[in-house]
Amino acid sequence: MPSDTLPAQIFRTGRFTHGVPAQFTVAPDGATVLYLRSRAGDDPRPCLWALDAASGAERLLADPAELPAAAGIEGYATDTAARTAAFTLDGDLWMADVATGATRRLPLPGTATDARPDPTGRRIGYVRDDEALWLIEADGTDNHAIATPEGPAVTYGRAEHTVATSTSGPRGYWWAPDGEHLLIARTDSTDVQLWYTTDPAAPADAPRPLRHAAAGTPQADVTLWVTALDGTRTEARWDRTALPYVTGAGWDAHGPYAVVQSRDQRTVLFLSIDPATGATTVLDELHDEAWVQCVPGLPARLRSGGLVNHADLRNTRHLTLDGTPVTPQDLQLREVLAVDGDEVLFTASDEPTETHLWTYGAARGLRRLSDGRGVHAGALAGGTLVRTARHADRPDGHSEVVRAGGPPLPIASRAERPVLDVHSTRLVLGERALRATLHLPSWHRPGEGRLPVLLDPYGGAALQRVTAALDWSTLASQWFAEQGFAVLVTDGRGTPGRGPEWERAVHGDLFGPVLEDQVTALHEAARLFPDLDLGRVGIRGWSYSGSLAAFAVLHRPDVFQAAVAGAGVTDQRLYDAHWRERFLGHPDEHPERYRENSLLLAAPRLTRPLLLIHGLCDTNVHPANTLRLSEALLHAGRPHETLLLPGTGHRAIGGPLTEPLLRRQAQFLRRHLKAS
Repeated sequence: MPSDTLPAQIFRTGRFTHGVPAQFTVAPDGATVLYLRSRAGDDPRPCLWALDAASGAERLLADPAELPAAAGIEGYATDTAARTAAFTLDGDLWMADVATGATRRLPLPGTATDARPDPTGRRIGYVRDDEALWLIEADGTDNHAIATPEGPAVTYGRAEHTVATSTSGPRGYWWAPDGEHLLIARTDSTDVQLWYTTDPAAPADAPRPLRHAAAGTPQADVTLWVTALDGTRTEARWDRTALPYVTGAGWDAHGPYAVVQSRDQRTVLFLSIDPATGATTVLDELHDEAWVQCVPGLPARLRSGGLVNHADLRNTRHLTLDGTPVTPQDLQLREVLAVDGDEVLFTASDEPTETHLWTYGAARGLRRLSDGRGVHAGALAGGTLVRTARHADRPDGHSEVVRAGGPPLPIASRAERPVLDVHSTRLVLGERALRATLHLPSWHRPGEGRLPVLLDPYGGAALQRVTAALDWSTLASQWFAEQGFAVLVTDGRGTPGRGPEWERAVHGDLFGPVLEDQVTALHEAARLFPDLDLGRVGIRGWSYSGSLAAFAVLHRPDVFQAAVAGAGVTDQRLYDAHWRERFLGHPDEHPERYRENSLLLAAPRLTRPLLLIHGLCDTNVHPANTLRLSEALLHAGRPHETLLLPGTGHRAIGGPLTEPLLRRQAQFLRRHLKAS
């Protein structure tokens, strides 16, 4: 199959996620492992599977192809014993008996999402019609609302800012261990601005309303309620004016708790909640001059009552137990995956391109559970470990079950192999030891001719591009290399994995330090590889890196001769307050930061070719961002190109337009950088 079909393969394989086992749950006795995996690498419908941890034999519990559903199982939850699994398909609520494999649809009106059995498996909670929390008995009887909205902008059971983990999305309600109560989030968005999205290609469709809390504007009012099965409830009380954000919550053996955050994000408190009165007590608090980083899975409590959290000390993010660091200097905590009794399973990095799997427990101390270069993760319960590893050889990686006294048992992947081989060199560049990857065309030989350079970073706080794992974006970079470019991917300041000071270097300035690191990496790479032509340099990006690409061509036309900017934020006031104010502060307090990071105000500076791309149904970065930048460029008399995508949201790459969209970018860059 020729390499130029890679864009089509990215779409067909769901960015190489179809057929890959994911979302592991280990039963507390360690005997059974549950996970999702579709039947093939081009099958977009995940099935629910169970694996016997002793023999490695797997059973298919729920296959959407055999159920009256068009979609796959995107998520599931189990009771504490992992005997019952609940999931939704096309808005219907389903149950699976893990022991027998029997599946059953529970009759209910409306649309169900976020189904979660209570810890005893007697009943299931679910969010109905994206607004109310309902309960239904496991036998399908007594389906009733437990919390219903009092107004059109109120919801129950939906998350607003709770931190998602690698194994579960953000949650909006939590069961008590005995299944007799719940902790429920109530979100009142009455004061939040009402925005609209519309698709001009479908003029008969009504605009879709969207509550959007942009930077500097009113936020949703989130409260937590301890709720009995009959609907009686008690509000958890804390100073919501000082601490309006609820970034985490739960209910463990010690009772309900909440993680709350100030609007400036410099203070985070871990609160215990008295279920009888709603009174809260501060268990731990974190402060930082820039922002407190929320680590997925934290804070948490051990079975013995020990408090697990993190501390940023001397440019290292440590795991802490009762305030004392238990991980060494320069080992950067990434995520807490599980607390199994008094043992903590977590990921951390001592080399930023790698992520390893670790455990800490008072009895055995700190142990690393993964080997070899890669990005590792896992799940743990009852002495059974599921260990996953993604390496540089294939995007789906390797998953296995590890138990004491036996060999590791592989969990099969059914993902497709990429049709394109990667030809890249790992680099460490400049005084800041910037991690980078240089992709060259497979047909290029050193000294045979100079290549135009394409910078292909992300560069933002949420994502690393340069890791020991192969993923779809790495393959896309190689595809651009095959079009005639030397493609340089660099993780500079602001990206995860290099410590708190590295992350917070972008506080107050989203683009300046990041762009400086990209330019440094470019010149250092050209010094090592003379075939890189610094007279023909372009940059491309999407979302944050789309903003970065436009910023680069506006502010450094001496370096960049062309840019492709997809779905970027051009006016920082238009983006989500919780995310944007973390870096720039409140716009009323720091208006200069918003001016300096505005692409609209910089529009008259454009002197180089710029291609703007945006999906017209994007609800993450509103199309107004690109439309306003295009308007500002027109008013300034600056020629540019704009490509608008009807019916397309924020994640255009991976959708039906993947191949034509990547080809359009390549054509633009080849034309303006004179690629051969």
